[in-house]
Amino acid sequence: MKLIDKKYAVYLLDDDNFDFPTLDMMKDDLVAIGGDFHPQRLLNAYENGIFPWYIDDYNYIHWFSPQKRMVLRPDKMKISKSLKKSIQNRGFVIKSNENFEAVIRACSDIKRKHENSTWISEEFIQAYTNLHKLDIAFSIECYLDEELVGGLYGLLIGNVFCGESMFAKVTDASKVAFYHLCQQAQENGIELIDCQVYNDHLASLGAYEISRVDYFKILKKSF
Repeated sequence: MKLIDKKYAVYLLDDDNFDFPTLDMMKDDLVAIGGDFHPQRLLNAYENGIFPWYIDDYNYIHWFSPQKRMVLRPDKMKISKSLKKSIQNRGFVIKSNENFEAVIRACSDIKRKHENSTWISEEFIQAYTNLHKLDIAFSIECYLDEELVGGLYGLLIGNVFCGESMFAKVTDASKVAFYHLCQQAQENGIELIDCQVYNDHLASLGAYEISRVDYFKILKKSF
């Protein structure tokens, strides 16, 4: 691992080991570039509060650890009256881990506001599908009339669920999937859902920001 930007403390990862910068080596949100999607490298990253965000034009993976981390306590999810009606009356059927690859591909295909393209490239799809086969990555799926209309995926690291992305093809489908994630989290002793970075959608569901230092304290206690 080589320091390539002293001002922002960005490191170039080695090809022959899976080390990442430690907390005291980090300054900005971007903490490293390079490396690959070997399952052990990905697992090491998440165990150290780091996740890959995108691959640049030079085929370097960019690894982030935000200074402000968006998180949610599973028992603190905000459920609006309209969402409660959708949960109870829309006829959604929820399943887990039955069609992981379809979920991540749907997350890749969905168009989002303020984004011209997706970071979920084919390399991401294959990498996280491999993690799913190793029982590290998981999906929550929302079906309506037997069609996959919403869902989310992420990794379970200790008792922290590291959410990656979600999608909805019909109103409230992703929120219903998220609700069931929170329910399953409470049933299985998962104390925190990592939502990575701030967005209004997650804030409306009860997610909030904490410092990187506080996130690392929680993460280290989760094992």
